[in-house]
Amino acid sequence: MADARTIRSHLEGLVAAAVREAVAAGELPDVAVPAASVERPKDPANGDFASTLPLRMARAAMRPPLELAQAIAKHFPADPAVERPEVAAPGFINFRLTSSFLQAQVEHTIALGPGFASLALGAGKKAQVEFVSANPTGPLHVGNGRGAAIGDALASVLEAAGYEIEREYYVNDAGTQTDTFGDTLYARYQQLAGRAAAIPADGYPGEYMIALARTVREREGDRFLREPGEGPPAELNALGIELMVAQIRETLARFGVQFERWFSEKALYGAGGVYDEAMAVLRAGGHLARREGALWFTSSEMGEEKDNVVVRSDGRPTYYASDIAYHYDKFIRRGFSLVIDVWGADHHGHVSRLKTATRAIGADANALHILLYQLVTLKRGGEVVRLSKRGGEIITLDELIEEVGADAARFFFLTRSPGAQMDFDLDLAVKQSNENPVYYVQYAHARLASILQRAAEQGLGPDGGDVALLTQPHELALVREMMRLVDIIETVATTFEPQHLPHYAMELATAFHAFNDAFKQAGDPGLKVITPDVELSRARLRLVLAAKIALARVLGLMGMSAPERM
Repeated sequence: MADARTIRSHLEGLVAAAVREAVAAGELPDVAVPAASVERPKDPANGDFASTLPLRMARAAMRPPLELAQAIAKHFPADPAVERPEVAAPGFINFRLTSSFLQAQVEHTIALGPGFASLALGAGKKAQVEFVSANPTGPLHVGNGRGAAIGDALASVLEAAGYEIEREYYVNDAGTQTDTFGDTLYARYQQLAGRAAAIPADGYPGEYMIALARTVREREGDRFLREPGEGPPAELNALGIELMVAQIRETLARFGVQFERWFSEKALYGAGGVYDEAMAVLRAGGHLARREGALWFTSSEMGEEKDNVVVRSDGRPTYYASDIAYHYDKFIRRGFSLVIDVWGADHHGHVSRLKTATRAIGADANALHILLYQLVTLKRGGEVVRLSKRGGEIITLDELIEEVGADAARFFFLTRSPGAQMDFDLDLAVKQSNENPVYYVQYAHARLASILQRAAEQGLGPDGGDVALLTQPHELALVREMMRLVDIIETVATTFEPQHLPHYAMELATAFHAFNDAFKQAGDPGLKVITPDVELSRARLRLVLAAKIALARVLGLMGMSAPERM
């Protein structure tokens, strides 16, 4: 029998079979038929799935869509997973899943456990998600946190969809900003040694630079001091970057984000680096030209508005050149079949030209997806809490985690489409009530765990429960909602829109609360699914276990904890 992962394709096969039978019977014209796709209707009253095939083939068939729908429904094969289809104007075919099929999904969920709702969509394919990648010149800020939540959730969903995933942080440790960082650090280092030294005009004035300089002095003493007027030693700059990257790692670990790889921009250059190889490919393809002492990528010949400099007249590669080499490494050297870059919206001007360069190096530009996320506005008491990374009083991701917790931060960051600006309500994020969606969802999981625990104390458990006894509307409604996780994973894995995860989590929690409330009984409020009928109680506990697995699964995909008690 089909299961939650395959029911859609199973129904599509049945619709296609019905069309063939209707054509053979002379009740449908033998014309080109569009794909027999089925979708979930917006209104559950119209069934579990619906097909609009009659509407889409009406013109070619030169018949009214309602008449076509009736012919297809008439020849729809009998199947244990679906009841007889229903026809609705102007030409829909609606399908309702049988109770026996829904009941079987409880067993299916329990059998799969933590792997529930996994797909084979990306089986045999390697995918890379690069995210955060903030310059190692300061602590992570709240905007970086949004990128971290988005990137990590996407990577988790792609893993669930069958891809071999690599999460990667690109460390920008070779640009002019790191030079400015080194100059600032050296100025603070000298000040701590009693010297009069000014930070650069474009430097980093935050208090964190003083703390970093203090750490360096505690570890290394005054050995980095040079004669007045001399620049900072390269070793000091490298140590500062190393310490800042370590701090970034610690912050991300607190946020629950772990990367498989930290890729240094410096690794692109020098012996064994990929930069020379990528430039050679561009040169061989006729995509480079030397003008005005600089080396240009002739991107205008590939549809861009203008050409772009890849090597400055002083011989230094541009940021664009590093990006080209980095993506050559991703696609050509490492062989990823899907690459997702999660960038801040301020990088929107780089998207088109990077895709053009991807084509020029011989990779599939359609396999590169650049996801841009907008700014975050923090609010407390209805008032905006200002962000200022370079103003000396930045609001860091660490501070946000300390105030609202990693779970709440990740959930809220995911609730809006990445391309939409978001207001983050700090007051709401810490409320211990159903008004707070994070509390609402996690409390549902804790209630599921509590029901199982307290039932066990009464000598009852889900083992041996007969799911055929699950016939009540609220029971089957909960199963239907659990099954939707497969669709959610497929949607996120193909559209790269992780905002579907928190909204689904709330809907699943709502379905559980409705189920739980439907079976309230006098007495112990922790045993709402328990009845004097022991066999029925075991069946319901089996459903509770399955719902707990499903809710833990979606929480895990968002990088959140699934609390056993609250």
